[in-house]
Amino acid sequence: MRVCVVAEYYPRRHDPVRGIWAHEQARAVADAGADVRVLALHRPIPPRSSLASPGAAVTGLRDALDQPRRARMDSLEVRYVRFLAPPRPRTYAHWGAWAAPTLSRALRALRREFPYDLVHAHYAVPAGDAVRRAAPEAPLVISVHGGDVLATAPSGPAGRGAVRRVFEHARLVLANSADTARRSAALGASATRVVHLGTDLPAAPAPSPSHPTLVTVANLDPRKRHADVLSALWLLRDRHPDLRYVIVGDGPEREPLARRAAELGLGARVELRGQLAPAAARAAAREASLFVLPSVGEAFGVAYIEAMAGWVPAIGCVGEGGPQEIAAAGDGLRLVAPGDAEALAGEIDTLLGDPRYLNELGRAARATVERSFTWEHCGAATMAAYEDALR
Repeated sequence: MRVCVVAEYYPRRHDPVRGIWAHEQARAVADAGADVRVLALHRPIPPRSSLASPGAAVTGLRDALDQPRRARMDSLEVRYVRFLAPPRPRTYAHWGAWAAPTLSRALRALRREFPYDLVHAHYAVPAGDAVRRAAPEAPLVISVHGGDVLATAPSGPAGRGAVRRVFEHARLVLANSADTARRSAALGASATRVVHLGTDLPAAPAPSPSHPTLVTVANLDPRKRHADVLSALWLLRDRHPDLRYVIVGDGPEREPLARRAAELGLGARVELRGQLAPAAARAAAREASLFVLPSVGEAFGVAYIEAMAGWVPAIGCVGEGGPQEIAAAGDGLRLVAPGDAEALAGEIDTLLGDPRYLNELGRAARATVERSFTWEHCGAATMAAYEDALR
């Protein structure tokens, strides 16, 4: 089977973290027997957040323009398809239309040398919409990772209309959780299937940290609720005076989090490591005593299973589609009320206060991932979905 993957979120030379899960899924499908080529939509304009200073703006523009047209990642050939579009906040729902002309040329060129059987687009907007406009005859499978149904569609009539048109056009919508599948069906997807993303399985656990350590790996965005972990750390300052907190990731909350840690007197116990390469980020999560991500609007949460694969128990929030589904698959992920720092502190205290139970929970976490959330599982499930879509 020949598959063309189209994604806006895909790793770049200067941003190897961006859309790494899309690449890993494509690699898993290739390992499962498909022949895969990737077209990554690339807007060579730096994000608005990089315009805070002249130096950052120049660096951002240089990095965006420096992206090669072709690259090879692992065993996959990736072609970067450039397109121009207005600034994101108000026009993102229309980016598919802006990307369609250059994507149409790229798809035609690819088909001459690689007659693909179907196109797998990550996100309805803009990738799926661009495919719908550029190659309406191509069998289309869409992966929904949450943004389409939690952000783009609720943003207004334009976003909702764009997502609905793509869902109605697609032969099959792959959702990262049952909650995402339900939301996709409500927006017009006639055929949905849950396909979980996965993680690798390290051969052995990392050595225990010298101090009890909490780790969060996530973009520094308000909905990830890093500040709740800081509040929990402050509440536990006397009961766990050696407890440390490592934050991996970057984003608009970096400076507010640093200020908040200083205000709470936690500066020496909190380490902001910034964005790390994917392997280094996974290693940091697996060196923790506990992985803590009390985020809201969490459609799945690959970060939880990456930590759990390393025998590290995790904490998420009740009522979130992804964490609920991971927790239902087996032990290893504990759930607390969202936005409740006292409940979070209580769960951390309970787990750190019983080392034997913490170790048992870590072993259960690893078993849960082995059973349900590996890239091998993901690749097989995605291939089965492709076969059904083509039937």
